[in-house]
Amino acid sequence: MFAGRFSEDVSVEYNKKDIGNVGRLDISIIIINYNTFQLTCSCIESIYRLTTGVTFEVILVDNASTEIDASNFLKLFPQIKLAKSPLNKGFAGGNNLGIELATADYILLLNSDTILVNNVPFVLKQFIENHPRLAAVSGRLEYPNGRAQHNCQRFPSIRYKLFELLRLQKVFPKSFGGKVLMGAFFDHNSIAFPDWIWGTCFMFPRQLLMQLPNGKLADDFFMYGEDIQWCLEFRKRGYRIGFQPDARIVHLMGMSGAKKEEMVNKNGATLMKMYYSGFHRYCLICLDCLLSFHF
Repeated sequence: MFAGRFSEDVSVEYNKKDIGNVGRLDISIIIINYNTFQLTCSCIESIYRLTTGVTFEVILVDNASTEIDASNFLKLFPQIKLAKSPLNKGFAGGNNLGIELATADYILLLNSDTILVNNVPFVLKQFIENHPRLAAVSGRLEYPNGRAQHNCQRFPSIRYKLFELLRLQKVFPKSFGGKVLMGAFFDHNSIAFPDWIWGTCFMFPRQLLMQLPNGKLADDFFMYGEDIQWCLEFRKRGYRIGFQPDARIVHLMGMSGAKKEEMVNKNGATLMKMYYSGFHRYCLICLDCLLSFHF
């Protein structure tokens, strides 16, 4: 077993004989673990069981878990690379640590509380390659009962809020209204190009990092809101965001994330200040008030 260190005093462990010399890889799959040993094991198992047609590596970043010694992951999955951080760097920070270890052309960020239903890495990679100017793509996130989660979203926008306030989604065909507003209005059964997608399952070409500040994903937020910011930065550079429902992932949403609503609201307000002018923010707030009153 190789054990070493890289930036920020993070220790790295992996079995050289199990990783081998496979040359350039297609996809680096990065998973963040924080006291979710069993969930993470289920996620990793589904990756190795279902992924075919691409070469890949799994990089597991342990964010200072106290539940169990993270080295136990290597006993069950000797193929992985394990990075053990002495500090909990959060979701964005942990993923950036994993990216430092990545060697593949594409990066797939995957939550530890997900289980692949089919060959997700292959499907998402093909989708990016077949769609020019695509920065990132996600698949269909599902509850265990198969119901879709609303991971295709719009940025805060005056025109979209007016569209909803005037109930134009009831005038036009449901499919059209869903594609316009996204979120809960969209059935998540067809290919789409939303403004942003959840970081729960988030694939992008590694080379795009060179166009971002400091050559890495923004990590202003410890958790929640970082995926919106990543998509904002990609969209500012003229790229699209994609959704491919043929890639299916069970997301055990709610298994972790205390004080989620408070953090989401706080980070959302911070993002608005970072990316929207004062007058624009004021208009959006007024429209939000009208929407909550109207409905």
